[in-house]
Amino acid sequence: MRRAEVLPGKPFPLGATYDGNGVNFAVFSEHAKKVEVCLFDPADPKKETRRFPLLEMTNHVWHGYMPGVQAGCLYGLRVHGPYEPKKGLRFNPHKLLVDPYAKALHGKVDPKAPFHAYVHGGKEEDLAMDTQDDAWGVPKGVILQDGFDWEEDRKPEVPWHKTVLYEVHVKGFTKLHPDIPEHLRGTYAGLAHPASIEHMKKVGVTSVELLPIHAFMDEPFLTQKGRSNYWGYNTLNFFAPDARYSASGSLGEQVAEFKGMVKLLHRAGIEVILDVVYNHTCEGNHLGPTLSFKGLDAGAYYRLSEKDPRYFMDFTGCGNSWNATHPYALKLVADSLRYWVEVMHVDGFRFDLATTLGRDRHGYDTRAAFFQILHQDPVLSRAKLIAEPWDVGDYGYQVGNFPVLWSEWNGKYRDTIRRYWKGDDRQAAEIGSRLTGSSDLYALSGRKPTASVNFVTAHDGFTLHDLVTYSQKHNEANGEDNRDGANDNHAWNCGVEGETTDPKVNALREQQKRNFLSTLFLSQGVPMLVAGDEMGRTQKGNNNAYCQDTELSWVNWSLNEKQRQLLEFTARIAKLRREQPVLSKRRFFRGAHIWDSELKDLAWFRPDGKEMKREDWEKPYVRSLAFLLGGDAIATPDDEGHRIVGDTLLVLLNAHHEPITFLLPALEWGADWELVVDTAATGESQRTHTPAGGKVQAVGRSVVVLRRPTTEWE
Repeated sequence: MRRAEVLPGKPFPLGATYDGNGVNFAVFSEHAKKVEVCLFDPADPKKETRRFPLLEMTNHVWHGYMPGVQAGCLYGLRVHGPYEPKKGLRFNPHKLLVDPYAKALHGKVDPKAPFHAYVHGGKEEDLAMDTQDDAWGVPKGVILQDGFDWEEDRKPEVPWHKTVLYEVHVKGFTKLHPDIPEHLRGTYAGLAHPASIEHMKKVGVTSVELLPIHAFMDEPFLTQKGRSNYWGYNTLNFFAPDARYSASGSLGEQVAEFKGMVKLLHRAGIEVILDVVYNHTCEGNHLGPTLSFKGLDAGAYYRLSEKDPRYFMDFTGCGNSWNATHPYALKLVADSLRYWVEVMHVDGFRFDLATTLGRDRHGYDTRAAFFQILHQDPVLSRAKLIAEPWDVGDYGYQVGNFPVLWSEWNGKYRDTIRRYWKGDDRQAAEIGSRLTGSSDLYALSGRKPTASVNFVTAHDGFTLHDLVTYSQKHNEANGEDNRDGANDNHAWNCGVEGETTDPKVNALREQQKRNFLSTLFLSQGVPMLVAGDEMGRTQKGNNNAYCQDTELSWVNWSLNEKQRQLLEFTARIAKLRREQPVLSKRRFFRGAHIWDSELKDLAWFRPDGKEMKREDWEKPYVRSLAFLLGGDAIATPDDEGHRIVGDTLLVLLNAHHEPITFLLPALEWGADWELVVDTAATGESQRTHTPAGGKVQAVGRSVVVLRRPTTEWE
């Protein structure tokens, strides 16, 4: 009896799994009538060499085993079924689909390919099925054989309270770096080059947060203008690292190169956190392309309108929203996350528009299935989980309302710090909360100060230099008539819009940068620095450079004297945070004596040296205040149970435009204070001493940090 060409295989694991003798294929589709696998020649990816059906279907998973298929082969899927968009069914076997579980992709989406399942530009819009084959213009999955040598790689496991995040674009960080070999610039290997690591260590980075590296697609409206999606928030596949950042190849080499990057960063003690986009995909709305999920089972992977399933629900502003209520859509996300942790050794994730993933049929819910899956998972519950806690849907702003285990990008911190240094009224109470870990947002839910990821800038918005140089966005280079990007940035140009030769304006701008950096590193919570801000990187006022894969977005390593000074200042303030345990507490302040401490753990003072009262916080004009952090009043012991004791710090904040003289607290608060930071000074501050009850002047718009030497209470 003749043996069947395709064996039954198994319904798990999903995707293409090579075992040394052949490949098992498993694909989920609840409503398909037939699923085919197409093989392509790696030497000529447009050439289809074989096509065979997956004849078995178990629990909506189509599966089959092909003996003799080898690692390195390229493949895609064709899925048969009804094309009835009004019922949410968009099957079209003329369109080659990317396997959602493909671990590597070869090739890019050709913008000229007929990748729409409908007759694009036709009168019936998406209702008329297109019969053109698009296989020549879409990426193919690569069948992998894992033989990578991790050399006993160990994850750094940096505690949250010691974490310093560094938001990095893989390409932009090294593209212009003169000390990195040219062929490695802009790649995974370049990011792990000794020159890159040396810089990260200099500014105190413990964890790089990489802008999206999942394989993504450039939007057609951008390619038509000769631009591309630089940031990468347009995901095509959740398992494959994008090959555009590979120096070694795209037939699986990109996977090994990514692993090599992780291994070298780990060896340097640096964690790798991925910015992941599970809230939507590149397939857009009902008029978008059909490249993967939409052609496999649109209603399973996307939230469709209950009134008219022809249309996609959109909480993301990108045309579609991931269906976080469907078990297989949720399984795919969990499988993807687990793959990146277990196989690729990453340390955590920052979830773009995470509110979307917490939406059930009724709205956002902290007990949504997505959260429960991650919380009970023995692997994912131990990873670092960071939410961007908003989306564009109703009640989408959920800062402070994510479950335990989660940290959040604290948008309220960003806005408050910007408003304070801009000189806005009524910021005292807000800044008091934000500088001390935002207990008003996180304490009641059982979370700690590390739930707050503090940031002044991010990839989305002004750079630090532009924040103090422009009051208005200048996005003309994007070709959208300056309509794109946020209009309200709480930015202040220090009196002149754009670059200037005025020495006073430029001096104030440099001082404001130091103010922002000091505030960030002196705040409780987890600081996040954007790559290049420590060197004064500019985007010339563009606050939405998502399509600028040019020198406008890349980090410039050719520094002038002011930029070198800013870099050195960043390194010093990061070192101060690293050395002073009062700046990275694991619990919220109590405003009381701890253990047998001589001082309170936290006290706030007016410029006249008296402790602030409730009415002081409510005065609209208060822009100058001080806070003391008691070095002998740290409640939590170290890992071995020993009491943690550090220096006591007194921080003077003056957002007023004129100098303010602070009377230092009386003798019971400290006999002698040493100056360690003054943002009005361009270089390292002189180590001058001032007695308790003495006076220190903080010039207009400046931060002064004083230290009470450890020897006084040892």
